[in-house]
Amino acid sequence: MGWLSWLAEQKIEEAIRNGEFDDLPGMGKPIELEDLSGVPEELRVPYRILKNAGMLPEELLLRKECVELEDLLAACRTEEERAEIGGRLTAKRLKLRMVEEERGWSGGAYSQYADKIRDRLDGK
Repeated sequence: MGWLSWLAEQKIEEAIRNGEFDDLPGMGKPIELEDLSGVPEELRVPYRILKNAGMLPEELLLRKECVELEDLLAACRTEEERAEIGGRLTAKRLKLRMVEEERGWSGGAYSQYADKIRDRLDGK
């Protein structure tokens, strides 16, 4: 262990003894580690950098917006709200399919069965 590592360890131990870490958020809870097993190893660092910067791929942003619109649609009280939010949801889904086609992801199992999966999950 180098002198710099030793010094850092000493400072950490001193802070622990002084109780400086006692009131940190998440204390006593397990650390949530990101599972990046589905991301190729050479892309993990760039992925993490983009994610930490709040930059997500367009298809992920569109999927997130679709989920939010679906939740809003389920909470609608009037037909006018349903029509407006339903129109926005249709436009987002269309844009998502276009992006997926641009990336060569169309025709996959999910796109073929998406509506059936969604119906099954909704209990229809």
